Amino acid sequence: MGNHTALVKCRSHEFWLTTAALVAVCGLTACGHSASNSTPATTGGSNAVKVTMANDAGKDGCALDTTNVPAGPVTFTVANTNAPGISEVELLRDQRIIGEKENLAPGLDPVSFTVTLDGGSYQVYCPGAAVEYQNLTVSGNAPAAPTGTVASILTQGTKDYAAYIVNQIGQLGAGVRALDAAVQAGNVDAAKAAYAKARLFWERSESTVEGFVLPGFAVGDNAGSLDYLIDMRASTPVDAKVGWKGFHAIERDLWQGGAITPGTKALSTELVGNVGKLSATVATLQYKPEDLANGASDLIEEVQNTKITGEEEAFSHIDLVDFSGNVEGAQQAYASLRPGLAKIDGSLVNQIDQQFQSVLNVLDGYRDPSAPGGYRLYTPALQASDAPKLTAVIQPLHQSLSTVAQKVVTAP
Repeated sequence: MGNHTALVKCRSHEFWLTTAALVAVCGLTACGHSASNSTPATTGGSNAVKVTMANDAGKDGCALDTTNVPAGPVTFTVANTNAPGISEVELLRDQRIIGEKENLAPGLDPVSFTVTLDGGSYQVYCPGAAVEYQNLTVSGNAPAAPTGTVASILTQGTKDYAAYIVNQIGQLGAGVRALDAAVQAGNVDAAKAAYAKARLFWERSESTVEGFVLPGFAVGDNAGSLDYLIDMRASTPVDAKVGWKGFHAIERDLWQGGAITPGTKALSTELVGNVGKLSATVATLQYKPEDLANGASDLIEEVQNTKITGEEEAFSHIDLVDFSGNVEGAQQAYASLRPGLAKIDGSLVNQIDQQFQSVLNVLDGYRDPSAPGGYRLYTPALQASDAPKLTAVIQPLHQSLSTVAQKVVTAP
């Protein structure tokens, strides 16, 4: 990947991806406020960073005890003493989310994570903190730039992305099992929270996995379409033979009905089974560079067509959670192509980088830690007032991403 910068972002969800440039990345936790001590710290043979989340005079903040560590294994130990608005972290490098951990609630025991970092400049980001961005410097040898032909670099990117999709669908499986546990227990509030969390993993992966048909079923038969069985929306005509299945049928019961019925429990159990079938399918997938390019473009188009319009989450109105998932999924597909694309068209890379950042900046304005999934409800009133603003940042990004497939498919 070369000597690029990386970004750590605190988010309301879990995200993990391996790359050759960041060796043995398993997870990272760090949220930053300026710290007075910038001396590298070591403990037990590994570098250490202590992160303290605290509320001071009504403002949530994150403090790093050091802003400089040597390259190699780094252990981040996080303690949230009393900062309710800060709960999670992510690591990004050149638009690529490398690691993230969530549920760092106030009062819980400190949690430690170790990750091997290459030299370079990193940023720590805590949305909701008094100071959201801080720099973290990792000294040592930076990773070598990708070598070989552009085509070989792009091919490596497709392998990284395949690992990302497997991970996301694995987390989707865990998410729907948590949803099912709450549903089977009859706990409506817990089920709503679990629903919002699980949706994110589907939305990140949606363009890659939609359209899969189970063995023994013909294309067009909704009884075998995992997309229909998992994600059929309220706006889609119900197949009378199959019925309404999946996430949104459960959403209807939880938010419109306000109760968990035996039918809800059956839908939830079936959703767990269908996601399990999807998990087995994605484990075998291989991609071409143009698949990633088209997937990124399709996810941003999904934002325009079903999230900004409020069509996706007709009962819960958590469309902005889905919006964020689509954007992050597109970001990962693009980031996997970025090293090769930079050699093809560096100006386009700079343009897309800036457009992604513009979208994320606007999206950050809708964060609400108290809401399901961490974003404001996308009510009809909010849609009426803000849809033009959201469209204005999404459309340029979509236009740029739609040009990438043609460039990577002809790479030498």
